[in-house]
Amino acid sequence: MSLKVDRDSMAFTFKGGMLPMTVMELASADPERIREQLAGKLSQSPAFFQHTPVVLNVEKLDEPHLALERICAVCRAHKLLPVAVRGGPDPVKQSAWALGLGWFPPQEASRPRSLESVAPDEPTPAEPEAGEGAEQEAPPVKGSSGRIYRGTVRSGQQVTAPEGDLVVIGAVNAGAEVLAAGSVHVYGALRGRALAGIHGDLQAGIFCRELHAELLSVAGNYKRLEDIDPRLLGTAVQVRLTDNQLGITTLT
Repeated sequence: MSLKVDRDSMAFTFKGGMLPMTVMELASADPERIREQLAGKLSQSPAFFQHTPVVLNVEKLDEPHLALERICAVCRAHKLLPVAVRGGPDPVKQSAWALGLGWFPPQEASRPRSLESVAPDEPTPAEPEAGEGAEQEAPPVKGSSGRIYRGTVRSGQQVTAPEGDLVVIGAVNAGAEVLAAGSVHVYGALRGRALAGIHGDLQAGIFCRELHAELLSVAGNYKRLEDIDPRLLGTAVQVRLTDNQLGITTLT
């Protein structure tokens, strides 16, 4: 006998999602070494350490009794918010859960999986719910897995292309985020955060008509506004990886 759930009475639904997340790859388990390096980075880029959620990647460590609680305390003291741990043996996983953190398996062991529906007889909605600005979105180009977004991406909005390129025919305001598995193309001013190659595509890039970005990232390699040559601000640029270094050059 199945139990039918009235959608009008539901308090929530589970949906798959993709959020930008800073990964902190730990090469040392010494909290004091981590504290020292974080203090130096905080003095250089205080805006970056403003309640930024981070995933602690411990795959490079061989510490079955990792001082996870102390490491989390160091991060929070420097305005970073640990939300999950990736990798590590079972004791690390148990410690993460005890601290109220999520846990992800090592990257090579990760596999996409579907979310289970709350109600057994009710399918999980496949499309996102309509919201403000939804009328500005265009369907993917036929024969392409990319996405086109027409209009301004406003502060607080996030526009993603989980497969292929993202094309924004408009501007990206400060406080907004655009993400793509492939490249990001902005036919206007880019003032927010742009992340290309979010699944690790090293050939991805970022292209915009007017650069004022808060953050640029390609395949996890990033630059903040204060790291960008001031002579490039306000110009049309392309951002690409060269020898694992993020390079920004003007478009002519």
